[in-house]
Amino acid sequence: MINETKPSAAEAVITLTPAAVTEVKRLIAEEKETNLFLRLGVTSGGCSGMSYSMAFDNQPGDFDREFDFEGLKVRVDLKALMYLAGTTLDFKGGLVGGGFQFHNPKAKRSCGCGSSFTC
Repeated sequence: MINETKPSAAEAVITLTPAAVTEVKRLIAEEKETNLFLRLGVTSGGCSGMSYSMAFDNQPGDFDREFDFEGLKVRVDLKALMYLAGTTLDFKGGLVGGGFQFHNPKAKRSCGCGSSFTC
């Protein structure tokens, strides 16, 4: 079972687990830039048709939706949100099978590594 951290917004469209929030905050602290937030998105490609994307950014877009997780800002543009709504981002440590994992209820099929999906 995944422990979820709810965003401050009334509607929980994207969810980050406490482990994901902690890891993203740790990674942002290592960056030399200020005002960084996590940008989640999707791109075409990957072995299942669409790939998840994660990046640090400090330039909000006009069509972004912002979520707050314990002070961590996460932005998703509205186009990507169509594919990511309901998604939970988790983080698992460990040498095998660790890293960030997307749990997307809209994904009908995902590749073996979990980085791409089909809606």
